[in-house]
Formats: sequence, C-alpha cells, structure tokens
Amino acid sequence: MRVLLTGAFGNVGTSAREALTERGHVVTCFDVRTRANAAAASRVAAPTRVVWGDVRRPDDLAAAVAGQDVVIHLAFVIPKLSVTGRDCEQEPAWARDINVGGTRNLIAAMRAQPTPPGLIFASSLHLYGPTQHLPPPRTVDDPVNPTEHYARHKVECEALVRDSGLRWSILRFAAAMPIALRADPGMYDVPLATRMEFVHTHDVGLALANALDTDAIWGRILHIGGGPRCQLLYREIAAKALEAMGVGMLPDAAFSETPFCTDWLDTRESEALLHYQRHTYDDFCRDVARLAGWRRGMVRTFRPLVRAWLLARSPYYRRAHP
Repeated sequence: MRVLLTGAFGNVGTSAREALTERGHVVTCFDVRTRANAAAASRVAAPTRVVWGDVRRPDDLAAAVAGQDVVIHLAFVIPKLSVTGRDCEQEPAWARDINVGGTRNLIAAMRAQPTPPGLIFASSLHLYGPTQHLPPPRTVDDPVNPTEHYARHKVECEALVRDSGLRWSILRFAAAMPIALRADPGMYDVPLATRMEFVHTHDVGLALANALDTDAIWGRILHIGGGPRCQLLYREIAAKALEAMGVGMLPDAAFSETPFCTDWLDTRESEALLHYQRHTYDDFCRDVARLAGWRRGMVRTFRPLVRAWLLARSPYYRRAHP
C-alpha cells in the first residue's frame, strides 16, 4: 500500500515509519526540513521517499498526496515538547495555522485526487479536559471539553475529518513519550496523584501499521493506549523516568497541583481490532536507560548538580522555595 506519513520524523512518526516499512508498505515521508530531520532522512532507504514541505502550503501537500492509498496525519504542533522549539500554548495563532489550517489543506489536497485516499488522523486524550473528578476510564463517547489551545485544535480537526467526505479514522493517543527522553519544564505541570495512561511509541507505530489491514477502523474513533498494565499514577511515571535518566525522584514541591488533562482510557475495542499492546512502562524505562548509556553514569556522578538545575526549572519549586 502507498502511504503518506506527515510528521514522519517525529516521535510517533519514526515508530510508524519503521512499522510500515517492515510490513512492505511504500511510505512517503512528509515533514519540514530541519537539521535533525535531514539527518534522520539520510538513513531512510528506498522505496521509502522523502518530500520536504510545509502543511501551510497547499502545493507542497498536493505533490505529496498524489497517488497515495492512505494518509496518516501526525504533523501537529504540541505543547512544550514540540520539535519546533515553540509552544502552541504560547503562540496559539501560529500553531493553529499549522494544526487546523494544515489539516484543512491536507483534506483539500486529498479530495482533489481522482481516487481520494483514506485519512487516519492522530488525535489526543487531551481533548477530554480535566477528568480526574470522574470515574475512569474515559471512553470515546465521553464529551470533549478542551481547555488548552492544543486540545481545541484537535477538536476542530476531528470535526474537519468527520465532515471531509473521505474515508476516515480518528485515533486518540494516550501519553506516548519519546525514548530519547529529556527533562522538559512540562513534566512539572502534572500533579503527582494524576491518573495517566502511557503507551509505548513502538506500540503506537504498530497500531498504525495494523490499522491499514483493518477495514473496521473506517468511520470510527478509537483510543490508542497501553492498556491496564500502563494505567499508572503520575508519581510512578515521573519517579521511574527520572530514575531511568539517573536523576532520581524530585521533591513533591516541584510538581503542580492544578488538574491536568489526562486519564486512563478504555482501549478494549482498539486492542481487539489492532493487537498492538506489547510493552509496559517498565519496558519503556529500560529503553530510556539503555539509550542514555554512558550519559546516565555521568548524570549519576553529578546528580546533586543536575537535581539542583532541574529544580531551578520548576516554577512550582521556585515558588515554594524563593
């Protein structure tokens, strides 16, 4: 199958690209040209091809969409961890132009094809808003209540996809953290008692690859999460990730107490269809430690300095310890 993958060199994009090529699909990678993306693209072998472009430019998308059977749309500006180095919550108009405008441009390019391809759109659990006061898990029938620009953009895009006239499927992802984990200020924004569902990035890639062989996905919204084994409290997620990086858990005062938009998900339907839940959070932490390699030892050697630097980046800790 010929597959266009937007955001092909991001976290989930990389996992999806690898899973798709292993299945023998002919993948066209669409992404913005950056130094990091160009380095990743240099390792891509034929028949996979790379098309550099910008979702804000219709002509770029028209060239990429031509002749495709399915489009998997991952390209989106996210909060804080975006590879652009810019935060959609701080620059919502710029981000909306990419997120919503880009999705609209992509749909238009697809509809212009003699035989329009199917569209798999990557959405997020963030669109449910704060739900810790509700009994889990969240289901795809729960009302959306976006409280962030990022989540509002996802809600807008889901509506565009459903109304597009194309064959479509919407997959709402749980927290799929990159294995090349780095300490980011966003990690402090989640209260430690928060329910959070993790999903391994490789499992998301597998779900997307399996989706191409599953007719039952079309016209449906599905959750993509790690399942019951990956339903944790954020305290455990943070502690194990920080230990995997060699840092060790930080004081409670470093973390927010403001409700955060995440929860556990009902993934029974998606797992029954796509058979993708292979990894646990402990598997992920082992992957993080393995990738960190010798750097983990360096962090452990200078742990007091690293911890002081991390605590200085937490606005909540600075407020508690002026």
